Amino acid sequence: MRRLFDDELNDIDANFTEMGMMVSETIEKAVKAFIDHDRDLAQEIIDNDAKINQREVELEQKSFEMIALYQPVTSDLREIVTILKAVSELERMADYARNIAHATIRVKGHVRVPEIEAALSEMGNRVRSMVEEILSAYVKSDDIAARKVAARDAKVGEMFDKINAKGISKMERHPETVIGSTDYLNVASYLMRIGALVTNIGEWIVYLNTGEIIELNPESSNLV
Repeated sequence: MRRLFDDELNDIDANFTEMGMMVSETIEKAVKAFIDHDRDLAQEIIDNDAKINQREVELEQKSFEMIALYQPVTSDLREIVTILKAVSELERMADYARNIAHATIRVKGHVRVPEIEAALSEMGNRVRSMVEEILSAYVKSDDIAARKVAARDAKVGEMFDKINAKGISKMERHPETVIGSTDYLNVASYLMRIGALVTNIGEWIVYLNTGEIIELNPESSNLV
C-alpha cells in the first residue's frame, strides 16, 4: 500500500511540475505577444487555456481520490494539500496570461509607447523567472529558496508603480495614447498579480516543510 501511495504521489508531483512549466511558457508567450502585437500568438494562448484548466481539474480529482483512498497524515497529507493549493494558484496565473492575450488583441493598431512596452517586457521576464524559480523550490522542497523568491515580489511591485506612473503621465500629455496606455496599465496589473500568486505558492512550500501557515508578503495578499 505504501509503495502504491508513493508511486501515485510521485505521479501527481510530476504532473504538477509539468503544469507549472506550461504556465511559465504561457506567461512568456503572453508578454511576447503583447509587446510584438502578435494577435496570432495571443489567440493561441486563449485557445490553449482550456488545456491548463483541464490539467488543474485532473490534479485536483487525483488529489481528492488519494486523500479518500489512503487517508494520509502528517507530511504525506501536507504534500497533497500543497499540491491542491498550488495547482489553483497556477491556474489563476494562466488566467492572467490569458487576460494579457486578450489585451494584445484589443491594443493592436493603437498608438504605441515604446518605453512602457520595454518596462513591461522587463517586468514580464522577472515574473516568469520567479515562476520558474518557485517551481524549482517546490521540486526540491526548499522552503528557504521559496522565501527568497517571494522576497523578489517587492521589486515587481516597484516596477508596477513605475509603469503606472508613466502610463498616467503619458495619457495626460498625449490623449491619443489613452486606449493603448490603459491596456499597458492592465497588463502591468496582471503581471503584479502573477507575482503575488508566486508568493502564495512559496507560502505553501513553507507549509509543506514546516507545517506552518504564514504570509511571506502580507502587503500583496489582497491583490489576488
